[in-house]
Amino acid sequence: MSHKSGFVNIVGSPNVGKSTLMNRLLGEKLSIVTSKAQTTRHRIRGILNHEDYQIVFSDTPGVVNAAYELHESMMRYVSSSLSDADVLLFITDVFEDTMNHKATLEKIKELKVPVICLVNKMDLRDQKVVADRLAHWAKELPNATVIPVSALHNFNVDPILSLILDKLPESPAFFDKEAISDRPMRFFISEIIREKIFLNLKKEVPYACEVEVTEYVEEEDIIKIRANIIVERDSQKGILIGAKGRQLKYIGIDSRKDIEKFVDKHVFLETFVKVDKDWRSNEGKLKKYGY
Repeated sequence: MSHKSGFVNIVGSPNVGKSTLMNRLLGEKLSIVTSKAQTTRHRIRGILNHEDYQIVFSDTPGVVNAAYELHESMMRYVSSSLSDADVLLFITDVFEDTMNHKATLEKIKELKVPVICLVNKMDLRDQKVVADRLAHWAKELPNATVIPVSALHNFNVDPILSLILDKLPESPAFFDKEAISDRPMRFFISEIIREKIFLNLKKEVPYACEVEVTEYVEEEDIIKIRANIIVERDSQKGILIGAKGRQLKYIGIDSRKDIEKFVDKHVFLETFVKVDKDWRSNEGKLKKYGY
């Protein structure tokens, strides 16, 4: 059997389940998942390897109208994912009537590569609503394959892999067959910490946070990690630390548990909070933090 390989890029509106779907397809949690929109900020590649194929999935930020320079950076990830896909997975859900970002939807309609439209969260609405959503997207994207799924409950996810393999080109592998991503370990550590910030804090504060891993030292029995949590205001720093440092302590404990699962080793984690004023609106600062 010939070998297949290619880039399968995942796009859609915020909070429709893109990260949950990629994690499910990979069988590995690479993208952080919360109930809050715009959790994903980077383009995250996850690599699924098999003797006969290599699928390079890309999870992208939710498509938004830019309010910060950070959003502009996020939308550049989306644009690049439309231009270099071998197969596009367009994710919507049963609550989304249509895609609010019309320009991106028009680009998807014009793509020459195969498009698979997945209507997610089908378990949360009755069959009539699901059928209406499927009919809507079949009309909106006549060249796409439209199927209902529940990424959270792993319903109808397995057939997606077969569908992708049918559409992938024959090609040698692009990455080492042992690799699970092209991102370094420090990136995933920072993402785990950022996820815990989203889960432990409310309103605007998590969106103003960035995590910078400043030290990652792997010893025989333990990994020592130091990380800075960056915020934009002194008031945000106070909220993040909490009374007597309790909030930051909870975030650190939750983060360390998931980091230990990810690296399969004991972890010593130190976190510090620093203010970098208006970092989300400053192009130079965004580049410093990897955007």
